[in-house]
Amino acid sequence: MNKTETVPDAGQSSSADQSPNGVMIRTIKLRKEYRNVVAVRDLSLEIARGDVYGFIGPNGAGKTTTIKMLATLVIPSYGTAFIDGIDVREQPRAVRSRIGYMPDFFGVYDDMKVWEYLDFFAAAYKIPRDKRLKVIDDVLELTDLQNKRDDFVDALSRGMKQRLCLAKTLVHDPAVLLLDEPASGLDPRARIEMRELLKELSRMGKTILISSHILTELADFCNKIGIIEKGELLLSGDVNQIKNKLHGGRKLWLPFRHFPESPKSSWNGSKSSSLSIQKTRMLRKSSVSWWKKDMQLRGARKNRPTWKPSL
Repeated sequence: MNKTETVPDAGQSSSADQSPNGVMIRTIKLRKEYRNVVAVRDLSLEIARGDVYGFIGPNGAGKTTTIKMLATLVIPSYGTAFIDGIDVREQPRAVRSRIGYMPDFFGVYDDMKVWEYLDFFAAAYKIPRDKRLKVIDDVLELTDLQNKRDDFVDALSRGMKQRLCLAKTLVHDPAVLLLDEPASGLDPRARIEMRELLKELSRMGKTILISSHILTELADFCNKIGIIEKGELLLSGDVNQIKNKLHGGRKLWLPFRHFPESPKSSWNGSKSSSLSIQKTRMLRKSSVSWWKKDMQLRGARKNRPTWKPSL
């Protein structure tokens, strides 16, 4: 008989009892299947309070499906997940009040101003009318959109729309933020602005799960990262430890074919090289070894002028 993991009943105990170690996001063998396709494969993950967790993976790896299951928008096929100790399957409404979900696609609302857009979502989260104005002003200041308060949403730039979408996720002051590629499609300047905004949210104590397919985009402000591919979590842990593992390098073996001796061989830099490299490459996890390739290029380098930087 397989050993089963005991899952606490969210309806019988408090959030603090279910998260004694301050775990804000917890998944237990979370799985999602679409007919013959397994989008997420038995994902087990823990994210502590205040962590900024980077969820890295290529397109189609299962990042969006995982985030949608945590946001109660997709029902898991098997397993479950907890947000601040609350089961996403058993109490989805209670989970939604504790999360701020930012999808990877921003819907444009025609003929709606920025403040009206935020007021709409504030009302949806049942924030009292007399408090909405203060809440809207606060999130506009946090996202640096005060001067766009009366502009129409569909007239904003891509970067401003992304910041507005993030402002929408903050109107009810959630403890957990689920951000699905918030920097997607942004120009370099807008990416920097979004990164600084996320750093500020981290300093405010928010627990953030943010997805991306670029490791370097998240590594400078995430303290934990996980790498997912084909629905399976390959690595998860401290960002520096993961980076050291990935940057350990690979050994590249380049087998050489025999070539006839000729005064016009590749060793003198001639274009009529009889030296060829087999297309087959064998990659191994280790430091990169290029010495065989250097042997091929050594002759050409002898005739090249030495470059010196100008001081």
